Amino acid sequence: MLKKGWLIVSLGILMILAACGTGGNNENATNSGGQEEAATRTVSHAMGETEVPEKPEKVVILTNEGTEALLAMGVTPVGAVQSWLGDPWYEHISDDMKDVEVVGTESEVNLEAVAALKPDLIIGNKLRQEDIYDQLSAIAPTVYSETLKGDWQENFKFYAKALNMEDKGEEVMSAYTDRIDSMSEELGDQLDQKVSVVRFLAGQTRIYYKDSFSGVILEQLGFDRPKSQQKEDFAEEVTKERIPEMDGDVLFYFTYEAGDGEANSTAEEWTNDPLWNNLQVVKDGNVHEVSDAIWNTSGGVISANLMLDDIEDVFLSK
Repeated sequence: MLKKGWLIVSLGILMILAACGTGGNNENATNSGGQEEAATRTVSHAMGETEVPEKPEKVVILTNEGTEALLAMGVTPVGAVQSWLGDPWYEHISDDMKDVEVVGTESEVNLEAVAALKPDLIIGNKLRQEDIYDQLSAIAPTVYSETLKGDWQENFKFYAKALNMEDKGEEVMSAYTDRIDSMSEELGDQLDQKVSVVRFLAGQTRIYYKDSFSGVILEQLGFDRPKSQQKEDFAEEVTKERIPEMDGDVLFYFTYEAGDGEANSTAEEWTNDPLWNNLQVVKDGNVHEVSDAIWNTSGGVISANLMLDDIEDVFLSK
């Protein structure tokens, strides 16, 4: 009887100790081996709620704009999706990405490469990677932003939240918005000029509207847009008959050249077309070729500031 009673007491002690060792949000929680467990917190995101590390140390990022967000906050990811242009990174971030592993592209993530890095946090995007959320979540805690297009600033705030670096994120974003305000004031009456935005791809040409990366920044500065481009949309593929819609006081164009020369051929064909050369903005010499990576493809905070550099060069360096 004594032996049975001691067994019951012993089991009760073990249960108490086990209870003390649980509690995911307790910074002093220990596992059954007596080792301290990493503290966690709950992050709400596009796919629900997920427990993530309080201080993630090995982050995999699955969007180009997210890569720029991490770098701007002083975080180098262990893995990232390849830049849409570059080998494998955009030229303007390549120096900061030398030791980062490529884990596929935004549209085709390499799950094996992600798993091999043993991350403690994965940050993705519902628009791009909704179908593989469960597979990523089986590798490590995974959180998603909702969409892309013109929403880079909202996404930036989400990335800062996911990293538990909201103060640093606010610092980066405040510096950006302060620059927008300062430039707007300096630009003054020049903001009345109508700015047109055009992109050339392999066999395609698009006019970019207000809900695009460049469109949002132009609107933040206060620039006017040609009447045909004052749409709360992303972009639209057009035929040559619609070249007159590209006219404005200033025209910026960029070319998504993947390396086979086809996009450059499209740009050359269109910019030599009589309709193009009949545009008043062309006759006035106010057409400017800019970087596709900076003005459109990367879509992050570093590129946003580089785009502002381009606008300063065109409007404020005269």
